[in-house]
Amino acid sequence: KLFANRLSVLGFIIFIVILVMCLGAPLFTQYSATKVDLRNILSPPTSSHIFGTDKIGRDIWARILYGGRISIGVGLGSALVATVLGVSLGTMAGYKGGWFDGVIMKVSEILMSFPQIILVLILVTITGQSLWNLIFIFSITGWPSMYRMARSQMLSLREEEYVQALKAFGIGSMSVAFVHMLPNAIGPIFVNITLSTAMFILQEASLSFLGIGIQPPTPSWGNMISAAQTFISYRPVYSIMPGVAIMITVIAFNIFGDGLRDALDPKLRS
Repeated sequence: KLFANRLSVLGFIIFIVILVMCLGAPLFTQYSATKVDLRNILSPPTSSHIFGTDKIGRDIWARILYGGRISIGVGLGSALVATVLGVSLGTMAGYKGGWFDGVIMKVSEILMSFPQIILVLILVTITGQSLWNLIFIFSITGWPSMYRMARSQMLSLREEEYVQALKAFGIGSMSVAFVHMLPNAIGPIFVNITLSTAMFILQEASLSFLGIGIQPPTPSWGNMISAAQTFISYRPVYSIMPGVAIMITVIAFNIFGDGLRDALDPKLRS
């Protein structure tokens, strides 16, 4: 079903190509992302610098590749950590119920009552602006949606006959929940990982653009756009190319996520 959706496959291929190019950046550029060259300040696109250079002579193509490591790493890493945390809590709470479910549900409701970007801004101000802090903050603010999804799946599955049979055989609660029930609920979770990754990439770019995300000289797509604002009138490629990288990556991953949802959700199959 997934491979029959050509648009979804195209989105996945585009994302993988971008990921491989970013991870293998030294294979695709001879320049450093941080080395200053004052003789080539704001150089236009040339055969040596295909997208030109920035305000202190750094190669823009190199910074896009190396910056992609940061932007995609923050997005994908945050989505995976939030998934592990949210799904673990949701699986236990949905299966066991009781006071544990009530406490975790209240905590998730409190976190979800705040606009996420506002909560992220507050936590960034408190914890600081490092890469690992951003992953931690996005994970803390992103797990409630994963928790509620996993919990709802467990609530619908725990009354199934095979679950009752497993209980009758005396199999432990955690084994029933994580080994036998969770694999039957994994489809929507995979879809949410793809959509959350795209969302976190955009949030990291927004924070870096505002100057409270990844700090220079470490490149990220967001702080590259922020640094290019002053020169957009006569060096538009300086800001356009990081924006194009964000747009293509997010759209490709969202398209793949939509196709994955259609393939894994029986209600959406034609």
